[in-house]
Amino acid sequence: MSRSSNLPHILQRLIALPYLFLGAWCLLAPHHVERLTITPAFQHLSDTSALLIGCFGAQAVLGGLFIWFSRWERRTFAVYAVALLPFFAFNYWFVFVVPIFNRWLAIDFVSNAFMLALSLYGWHVMGRSPDLAGHGQIADG
Repeated sequence: MSRSSNLPHILQRLIALPYLFLGAWCLLAPHHVERLTITPAFQHLSDTSALLIGCFGAQAVLGGLFIWFSRWERRTFAVYAVALLPFFAFNYWFVFVVPIFNRWLAIDFVSNAFMLALSLYGWHVMGRSPDLAGHGQIADG
């Protein structure tokens, strides 16, 4: 596999990393996540909040595994980039308009921006490379 044909696969795996790391953090240390990211007025620090944050983390890890192990086509990068856009509105709304989350949610914003940039770059790379544009899929590696 040539270096250019491996690049989309690398980008895809980099996109999976925030899900795997941040999801594992939510799954393994839910109260830490709650104390660090949610404003005190909205913190519960209960077994229920730990369960909900842990479930959120488990879903994120599952999503990260799907991203890591699936075969992305050029359009997958494009669709994923578009699908990320509402998350920026979410981050803004719940930090600045209804401040449930504090400024530590910038971790999520930065992760989303990182994944958006990688998605757009993956879409671009798969469109300009003749060996990738023809079949649209990333080879195993």
